[in-house]
Parts: sequence; structure tokens; C-alpha cells
Amino acid sequence: MGDVLEQLSNGWDCMVAFPPCTHLATSGARHFAKKMEDGRQAEAIAFFMAMVNAPIHHVAIENPVGIMSSHYKPPTQIIQPYYFGDEAQKTTCLWLKNMPLLYHNEAPNLFDNVVTHVGKGEFVYHSGKRKPKWYADAFNLPPKERARVRSQTFHGIAQAMGEQWGRFLHEQIQKTQ
Repeated sequence: MGDVLEQLSNGWDCMVAFPPCTHLATSGARHFAKKMEDGRQAEAIAFFMAMVNAPIHHVAIENPVGIMSSHYKPPTQIIQPYYFGDEAQKTTCLWLKNMPLLYHNEAPNLFDNVVTHVGKGEFVYHSGKRKPKWYADAFNLPPKERARVRSQTFHGIAQAMGEQWGRFLHEQIQKTQ
């Protein structure tokens, strides 16, 4: 427990980072001017970039669609929860350094990754815009609970990260021994 910035130089082999997206995600774009003015966005960008620049060989950084695509670089991979079996849509960006792309449908050949068996989840209209139901339902929650629900990593994505990247890293360790 503690400040991750104080831990980045401790000789880690791998980091899978989920930096807060509150001041980076395009879902909050209407607040960007105020966040730029008061420094919250610059602070969030600096935190994200600290993850990018960490002296760690294998790095994966997860964030939704946001300003890091232009402030840093486009993501290495863009995925959806429904690729991994969850009945939901949430565009998720991954910036990868020395890490493999995640594959879905248990297809080791990335060109075979056609997702047809899982729906994208239910959509509803909220404030005149079409949104995934799971996301729109969060607006009925208190602000802190709403933020927690909206920032969730879906189970299928987390499982794919753990299994696939764990296997990859295990293989990398075996090669060096």
C-alpha cells in the first residue's frame, strides 16, 4: 500500500496499470476547459506518463477513449468487454510495451478474432444520447458509487489479462533461466 509513484523504480518485471481516467476520458469532455485551467488534467496526464516512462520492461496501461491518444500516442489495442464474454460495450484502450495483444474467442491467430457469439448488451437513451444500459443505470447512483461502477474493468477482460499475460510472462522467465 502506498503511492505507486514511489514504487515504480523498485525493479519490477511487469506492470499492468489502470490510472484514473476522470480527467482524461472523453466522456467528461464537457469539463475539460475547467480541468485544464485548474491543473487537474495536466496532473492526470503526468501521472499516466509516469506509468509509460516507468523503468519496467513489460508494461500494459488501460484507459478508456480519451486525450492520451493525442497527448501521448494512439493505443496499441482497442478492445470491448463483449470480445471476452461480457454482455457489455465499453471501448477500452491498451498501451502495451513488450506485451502481446490480447486475443479473444480463444483464437491464438489474431486474424481469426471474429466475435459473433456474444451480444453487445442492451442500449438505452439517457439525456438524449444512446448509451449502454449498464453505463446509463449508473446515473441513478450516488456520485462516488457511479464513478466506481463506470470505471470497472469487466471480468472477461481481467481474466484474459491474467491468463494471457501471465502465460506470456511465465514463458519469458523460462527463456531467461
